Amino acid sequence: MSRPIARVLTLLELLQSGGIRTVAELADRLDVDERTVRRYVDHLVDLDVPVESVRGRYGGYRLASGYRMPPLMLSDDEALAVLLGLVAGRRAGLLTAAGAAGETAAAKIRRVLPERLGRRLDAVLGSIAFTAPAGQAPAPEAAVLLSIADAVSHHRPVSIRYTAADGRHSERTLHPHGLVAHSGRWYVTGADPEIGEHRTFRLDRIASARTLPGSFAPPDGLDPAERVLTGLASAPYRHEVTLRVQGTAEQIRARLPAGLAIVAESPSVSGADSAPWSRVELRVERLDWLPAVLASLDLPFVIERPDELRDLVVALAGRLTRSAQRSSLG
Repeated sequence: MSRPIARVLTLLELLQSGGIRTVAELADRLDVDERTVRRYVDHLVDLDVPVESVRGRYGGYRLASGYRMPPLMLSDDEALAVLLGLVAGRRAGLLTAAGAAGETAAAKIRRVLPERLGRRLDAVLGSIAFTAPAGQAPAPEAAVLLSIADAVSHHRPVSIRYTAADGRHSERTLHPHGLVAHSGRWYVTGADPEIGEHRTFRLDRIASARTLPGSFAPPDGLDPAERVLTGLASAPYRHEVTLRVQGTAEQIRARLPAGLAIVAESPSVSGADSAPWSRVELRVERLDWLPAVLASLDLPFVIERPDELRDLVVALAGRLTRSAQRSSLG
């Protein structure tokens, strides 16, 4: 490295790898003397790169937080990881409403990639096929996501302006317990102190979030993801379905995931027929898809409600029987 600018960039890359780097270590890596290392550090500081001097026996230099991000020195693998992460996040619908920032960030990285690495990236992107459709869900505002995440981290209450599915607007206080990404949407789960109940809200329906004074103690053993899935499965819909299925929760979850159904295993009963039975509850807008799902479980089941579902299962069984008895087309 005969050019000083190359050594300065290498110095930045070394500092970005983390930790405190001693002057002697940096001098050895850059193949310069310690006085030159200090001069290179001054160059970075002049460029508003927040290099911090650490005194003491194990002192040296490290990067501190600044008012803006310094230039990032990424390895080939790191650049690919960032770009693929942006592509996957955009495809899954998990980028915020400032999704254009993700596109410009990807464009900036792509623009400065070495040609050989750019060809590798194009080969990867050209070879990827997604089995799920592109995320079409509205994205949350970045400011809302960041404000609520900070409140979750510091156990602070927030005031949110929310628009419900029916268009009603409200402003309420929430003790947020966690953020959950599920099926291309962002959710916040927490306690509503005014009504004393647990609530789940979609972030894309929150217009603003404002941190309030004070703090709260989150409950022990809380699983935000489980709370969100249970909330989705128990949300009010047109039909309430209750079943008993002879199988374990794991077997049933293969076809009826946690966000769709609440499954509770019953204690096993000893005897000839000792396979466990589970109680399954669903709330759905339509019943026509359920008979095929129940058939795919390949497990004995009993329909407790509604009677309309029982009729649909009988009708499906009849159609399957008639199809199986056909010997040929025509």
